[in-house]
Amino acid sequence: MKSAYTPRRTKIVATLGPASSDEKTLARMIEAGLDVVRMNFSHGTAKEHAARVEMVRALARKAGRAVGVLVDLQGPKIRIGRFKNDRITLASGDKFVLDADRKIGDAGGVGLDYKNLPQDVVPGDTLLLDDGRIVLAVTQVKGARIHTVVEQGGPLSNNKGINRKGGGLTAPALTEKDMQDIKVAAQLKADYLAVSFPRSGADIQWARDLMTKAGGRSLICAKIERAEAIPALAEILDASDAVMVARGDLAVEVGDAVVPALQKRMIRMARERNKLVITATQMMESMINNPIPTRAEVSDVANAVLDGTDAVMLSAETARILKMPDVNSRLSDLGAEPVGSTAAEFDAHIKSEIVKWAKVIKDANVELQ
Repeated sequence: MKSAYTPRRTKIVATLGPASSDEKTLARMIEAGLDVVRMNFSHGTAKEHAARVEMVRALARKAGRAVGVLVDLQGPKIRIGRFKNDRITLASGDKFVLDADRKIGDAGGVGLDYKNLPQDVVPGDTLLLDDGRIVLAVTQVKGARIHTVVEQGGPLSNNKGINRKGGGLTAPALTEKDMQDIKVAAQLKADYLAVSFPRSGADIQWARDLMTKAGGRSLICAKIERAEAIPALAEILDASDAVMVARGDLAVEVGDAVVPALQKRMIRMARERNKLVITATQMMESMINNPIPTRAEVSDVANAVLDGTDAVMLSAETARILKMPDVNSRLSDLGAEPVGSTAAEFDAHIKSEIVKWAKVIKDANVELQ
């Protein structure tokens, strides 16, 4: 019987969550073509992550497959606090206060997990909550309180993220939690460490130094999520082993219309430097609720592949896609040789891949046995 797994150029990175962490589901995911598991350190404990990594590696050995482990640091994701009844609904024109000193929120305001936010904003700024679903206009900043008017309302629940339109928040790239999580990643012998919200090459070097100090040898992946990272792309790429086009937070800060061109630019710059590149966020998100992806999603994945991405990353849609062999087969087909490529073009691609991986191995000081 033919295996469901089909080797492909473009790899599949899949996020492990509650729906995709049991042994049976993981085995089916590996059989279906999983190449790298993403451990989202925004959630879960070190013990839970260690158990999942051990299970993945055991199942991969059993299947005769090599499956990498990517630890994704939480980073300085700025979030609101909790509400008394877990959620509220805001309407356009409502007044709403973000208060760094507040503990429990209600329809009039909510607390913050980042106490310096009032120092980072001024009247006239636009704050985007829940990946841009809620839009607030800053009218006044007084002490620890940011007074706003709702420009775009909707439901808002606990711990949703906050972005400032255009970027400019001063939170460092690595939090105290991230520094501890790097030690955990080293203990897990993670293949990749993804650094969230870097602004410069120095942020990447900082993470690399901490990983080395912890005894780890993970390749460092820069997640491009901040507007400030765009002018520093060259130095960030030069300091990294890989880059992730993290389209979610990036789109909130720079605008959806800008992201497609930035994605192509980042993939091109990464390939010029022989760096690995992962394209992420909402690749096939409609499949959380639907059995097949939309045509737009298929085109999105295919265009990322044709642009030269080394991997596509699945998040909330992971379990559903990789448990459906027919859909996964179609996803795998998108990573096969592009339609219409000539033998010469294929040979040129292989040579490029050899050069790229040789450099990655050399830079990482990997000893081949």
